[in-house]
Amino acid sequence: MKIGIGIGEIGGQPATVDGLIEQTRQAEADGFASAWFANIFGFDAILGCVVAARATSRIEVGTAVVPTYPRHPTAMAQQALSASAACGGRFALGIGLSHKIVIEDMLGLSYAKPYSHMKEYVEVLDPLLRGEGVGHQGMEYRVAAQVSVAGAKAPPLLLAALAPKMLALAGSRTDGTITWMTAEKTIRDHTVPRICEAAAAAGRPSPRVVCGLPIAVCDDPAGAREVAGRAFEIYGSLPSYRAMLDREGARGPGDVAVVGDESAVGEQLDRLAAAGVTEFLAAPFPADDDPQASLARTREFLVRRANA
Repeated sequence: MKIGIGIGEIGGQPATVDGLIEQTRQAEADGFASAWFANIFGFDAILGCVVAARATSRIEVGTAVVPTYPRHPTAMAQQALSASAACGGRFALGIGLSHKIVIEDMLGLSYAKPYSHMKEYVEVLDPLLRGEGVGHQGMEYRVAAQVSVAGAKAPPLLLAALAPKMLALAGSRTDGTITWMTAEKTIRDHTVPRICEAAAAAGRPSPRVVCGLPIAVCDDPAGAREVAGRAFEIYGSLPSYRAMLDREGARGPGDVAVVGDESAVGEQLDRLAAAGVTEFLAAPFPADDDPQASLARTREFLVRRANA
């Protein structure tokens, strides 16, 4: 199982452009396989990947994830292929639905049929990323287009998939999935079987399964879970993540955080790998009264793991 790291906010403060570059440089120097950029209400994740990749030479950069609703699939394809060319082929495109509270309540778009939206979106986006022309006549998109970017190769397309139909779509039409707030039991019994079955039925290679979770190496796991529960509280109230927490039997985000001393955290990562996770996306958080020391301890562990 590869180890990737989240790039962005530090200590509750948004990262600057120079900060994103420096974080990614350090991630590459530390031996992480990948650096992942969230796309929320700050810096554009695809642009962040590009500027970071231009300052590095090896590490994969990816989005986790770009919401689909605000960007037409032809615009997404054009931007992703441009990013792939600028990143020297080290760019991975992670896309997702976002949430009703964002898409409908904030942006004023309909979130009435999320699966139908994503199915059509991928049917348009996937061939465009591969340089093929698209003639699509659907309920939401009616597209006759082609995108060509010099020097670009099709980036891996990963779909943030949690529910059964979305996992089947990810397996049959994309290169894999990126999850969040989805822990070991759910990955093993729900996520991996469904996406792998769909991939096999479609004659596709085994999919990537990128699992993002909060992580803290510490001596007080119960206290760390309380900290994580407060820091990531909002994710327990969003329906898609709440469904995954319920599947896991978790009360909230703190229950699925990867916490404990070096041995305990190592065992938890081993179990995720055995469950079928191909890449762990680490989201370190400070678990005690000395945030810098706490984050440094977690980072040291992750660096050792990434280079093992």
